[in-house]
Amino acid sequence: MTSMDLYTTSFWGILIILLTWMIQGFVASVAKGSQEGAIPGKIDASLSHDSFVFRSHRTFMNSLENLPIMLGTSFLAILVGTNVFWTGIFIWVFAGARIVHMVLYYAIATETNPSPRSYFFLLGLLSNICLFVLCALTLAS
Repeated sequence: MTSMDLYTTSFWGILIILLTWMIQGFVASVAKGSQEGAIPGKIDASLSHDSFVFRSHRTFMNSLENLPIMLGTSFLAILVGTNVFWTGIFIWVFAGARIVHMVLYYAIATETNPSPRSYFFLLGLLSNICLFVLCALTLAS
């Protein structure tokens, strides 16, 4: 068994993160493209949380803002040989938090802050920070 085999659970979590991101892009594209007079690359500035087009676009954009750092941290963790168990936990917590964040963003049209989705955004952020710290501690040891 190679050291990469140990991270199979983490790789499955990364796969789910990437699949979620792909689904978000697809949903946002279909929602926007189905609007009459839709212009590629432009979102109507008058849209807000009451519009599914806005919410699906923001869900995808939020992932664009958050996933690169988590994916980078995940691969760094694997490359430096962090604890396999905790690496998997942090990746899967992030994956789950992003899925719940997405579902809540699609389902709840609210301007309230914090909204229910905010808590799952924070849970994902916390798991990313924990994985980053795990990387730093592994490198320091």
